[in-house]
Amino acid sequence: MTTLAGKQGLGSIAARLERLPQSRWHVKVRCLIGAVTFFEAFDQLLSASALPVLIRDWHLSTGQATFAVTSASIGMLLGALVAGWLGDRIGRVRTVALGVIVTGAASLAVAFAPGIELFSLFRFVQGLGIGGVVPVAATYINEIARCDKRGRFVLLYEMVFPAGLAAASLVAVWVVPNLGWRAMFVLGALPVIIGALLPRKVAESPRWLLSQGRTDEAERVIARIEAEVERSVGAPLPEPGADPGAETPRGRLRDLFTGRYLRRTVVLSGLWFVAYYVNHGVSAWLPSLYTKEFGLDLTTALQYTLLSNITGLVGTFAVAMVIDRIGRRPALVAALSGTALALGVLALTGATSGLKVALFASFTTLFVYAVNAGLYLYSPELYPTANRARGAAFGGVWNRLGVILGPVTVGAILGAGGGLGLVFAQLACVAVAGAVIALFAVETKGRTLEELNA
Repeated sequence: MTTLAGKQGLGSIAARLERLPQSRWHVKVRCLIGAVTFFEAFDQLLSASALPVLIRDWHLSTGQATFAVTSASIGMLLGALVAGWLGDRIGRVRTVALGVIVTGAASLAVAFAPGIELFSLFRFVQGLGIGGVVPVAATYINEIARCDKRGRFVLLYEMVFPAGLAAASLVAVWVVPNLGWRAMFVLGALPVIIGALLPRKVAESPRWLLSQGRTDEAERVIARIEAEVERSVGAPLPEPGADPGAETPRGRLRDLFTGRYLRRTVVLSGLWFVAYYVNHGVSAWLPSLYTKEFGLDLTTALQYTLLSNITGLVGTFAVAMVIDRIGRRPALVAALSGTALALGVLALTGATSGLKVALFASFTTLFVYAVNAGLYLYSPELYPTANRARGAAFGGVWNRLGVILGPVTVGAILGAGGGLGLVFAQLACVAVAGAVIALFAVETKGRTLEELNA
């Protein structure tokens, strides 16, 4: 039965993946890929944790501090572009492994940087790895998930990203005051070990193998997965369901901007930009705002930052529980509207204390992290297998533009004496624009990847 099904082409591979029950194999893969994503998130937030100390010890101007924060983001933008191409060319797993090794090695180099110039250069290189890993890893997780539970499956995996951000803040509360900021970047080098092991522990996506014409290899991989799942559940696997159909055989970057994919790419790009503009416009400056604007000590500033990351984790879990029921579009509209409301109320009532900012920033991350996680689910759903990593990574380019411009704009407003009210008001306006864009999103709930791209 299994061998016959394996000879029927792309739809049959998809049908065989769709019929797999949840098992230890799914848990193993999500844990291994999740460990990678956890450390990528951990590494992404290291500059924000170190920035208050760097400003003091290296006497940084606002411009230098902004450059230190955004240098990794510029690397992430370029890394997303390259990784999208690599992910569709050499495979999901190998691309993720390569990005993790680059991230970890660069983190170790940052730890020994003698000044802001080399610090920013090595953070740029580290950003190349981070920007490449996250969208391609999300693509892989999407390709092994069943359509009826794909939202929850992917978003529970995506919880490791805000968990990594929270861990970076939690570890920084003790490490930075006691061991110094360099120790944080030494910890950030640990995922090199995972990157080296990943290709031997995680099978390549059968959907991707088949899209490359590697039919025999795809058959061997899906057969091994089926055997492992069958041993795990202790019962025969159900018969494959109806063939979900073959995808449009596309695999060129320009295909993202033609036909029905043009609308998908435009909407997705806008959502990515808005979500990360707001997210990093807030998070990149929070520790420094607490210390510089409100005179809080470093430990308190890092504890307040940790609170925001914990509420972000709660928001990601909440959206994971409902997104398969209510759909992607309603979830995105609601979360972006909540983001705008939290920031708008803070702007109107005034950022009068560090505690008040911390509370409203935490409400903001509750919603905006839900948007971010939802987009890592939504992006790969919109494109065919041969172009899926490119499509997801192109969205990542726009999120990196948001990551760059959000903190730069906030830094410019603060540098010009615009005040925190203006900072939060403009972030609220951007979130409103995102909610409007989300109204035009294509709904993907409950449909296979092949059905969405046939």
